[in-house]
Amino acid sequence: MTTPLQILAPDGTVRGEPQLSPEAAARAYEAMVTARVYDRKCSAMQRQGRLATYAPFEGQEASQIGSVAALRADDWLVATYRDAAAMWYQGYGMRNLILGRTGDERGGHPEEGVNVLPPSITVGGHMIHAVGAAWAEQIKGSGRIALTLFGDGATSEGDFHEAMNFAAVFATPTVLFCQDNGWAISMPRERQTAAASLADKAIGYGMPGVVVDGNDLFAVHAATSAAAERARSGDGPTFIEALTYRVGPHTTTDDPGRYRDDAEAALWRERDPLQRVRLHLETTGAWDEDRQQAVEAAATDLVEEAVAAAEALEPLGPGDIFAATFAEATPALEAQRRRLERDG
Repeated sequence: MTTPLQILAPDGTVRGEPQLSPEAAARAYEAMVTARVYDRKCSAMQRQGRLATYAPFEGQEASQIGSVAALRADDWLVATYRDAAAMWYQGYGMRNLILGRTGDERGGHPEEGVNVLPPSITVGGHMIHAVGAAWAEQIKGSGRIALTLFGDGATSEGDFHEAMNFAAVFATPTVLFCQDNGWAISMPRERQTAAASLADKAIGYGMPGVVVDGNDLFAVHAATSAAAERARSGDGPTFIEALTYRVGPHTTTDDPGRYRDDAEAALWRERDPLQRVRLHLETTGAWDEDRQQAVEAAATDLVEEAVAAAEALEPLGPGDIFAATFAEATPALEAQRRRLERDG
């Protein structure tokens, strides 16, 4: 297997010169801390019956924040149900992310000017949308690109292959970013593919395939920045495989103890992406315990405010479904609405 790109080692030491300045690294780390606070809060809310099934992402913060940090504010992000950190960092409101997890369709409406699609539940299906968005921007000559995030399980879906092939043939400005956390629910990666690495699949489609340490913020950012520049320059798509790990369950309905060894998760906890960035920042004098506590407090306040805003909204009524389908209701929908009002 290809040796993954690594710049920031687990002990906080750096190989070479990272592209992220100390100030930019500190900002990204603050976002990673906020993402973890959000993730743990949502897991707790689901157990309290305040959210529907939730997909935790703890352990994958460097992959999500590091990749999105390489984008422009007007680039497209097309992600999955496990990518709340990336979506929030690219401008998708935290309140809306929480609303979506309650089943409220208003959570699927991004803020004006935010080029982030709602989270995809269908495994792999959203990749085609990302390629389409990138192709449209290519035709318009806007200079925008699209980044799509997905898990290793998506590479076993037909939509993955269609997206890869179309992106390569039409040289769309797309970055296809696989968060390879080793498990597609309970299916280990070695049972999904005979390839030495998922990045090897890129060769068959005629695009570069890159393997990075997905728990290394600096490596993820460097690889995605290079892929974004390549896409923006008209040289086509890049496939990135980020080796990472979800230390928790696939979702809050899953018991990972049934299919994986606890020692495996413990080993990956020692590779915590937040810890290695903090160690590096402390070494450079850019971080201390006081700042850590301040950031954690601010993150808690931000998350709690988003939760309060989501839970304060008046619930949608049965009649609201007719106003959310078309800009102007069809005669058939109007007839159904009147029938509902009449018959209750």
